[in-house]
Amino acid sequence: MLLTQTPMKKLLAECLGTFTLVFAGTGAIVINAAYGGAITHVGIALTFGLVVLAMIHTFGDVSGAHLNPAVTLGFAAARRFAWRDVPAYLGAQLVGALAASTLLHGLFPQDPASLGTTLPAGSDLQSFVLELVLTAILMLTILSVSTGAKEKGITAGIAIGGVIALEALFAGPVSGASMNPARSLAPALVSGHLEHLWLYLTAPVLGALLAVPLCIGVRDSGCCGGRCVPATE
Repeated sequence: MLLTQTPMKKLLAECLGTFTLVFAGTGAIVINAAYGGAITHVGIALTFGLVVLAMIHTFGDVSGAHLNPAVTLGFAAARRFAWRDVPAYLGAQLVGALAASTLLHGLFPQDPASLGTTLPAGSDLQSFVLELVLTAILMLTILSVSTGAKEKGITAGIAIGGVIALEALFAGPVSGASMNPARSLAPALVSGHLEHLWLYLTAPVLGALLAVPLCIGVRDSGCCGGRCVPATE
């Protein structure tokens, strides 16, 4: 199925969807730190999974609800999304993420958790490998439940949101379980914590690209590498 909305509607959907993801997800981290752990680690993981599920069902039929530069690049590498449309999608996602972090900064100016910035608990290498593997699993799931650059039906949101919550549950305390360069870039820029940002910009992208040959390896021919689906169609 092709996405038939106009390009501006797709970009607005990506912007709004990514805004909501970052606002709710990192907002849960901020509020948990500011209010004595009221949300808990489990609650934070569930927040990320639930907000992605909700945004897929809200905007999946408009833009595909990528909400993540690594996912957009993964779809393009799989030839399910036109490379010429990648810069506009990435720009919309970054605008949405930055708007969310800026608003959170205004609401919680004394936030002790640095606006939910992802920081490694151990070595950079440990978190780099974790983020690469986590994103590869996420992207493999997305490719498996999608047609073109669009998610298939109600099960897509449940599967993708479930994987995000699952990975955040077990890997969040170590690497932050970002799996999303926009989600990491926005709070880092607004809070000024840039010291480990390179890790969260590179590992998720490499993980998403790794998922493409893995998908080809386990699925019939035509899974990836067929005719790309431009965002303008």
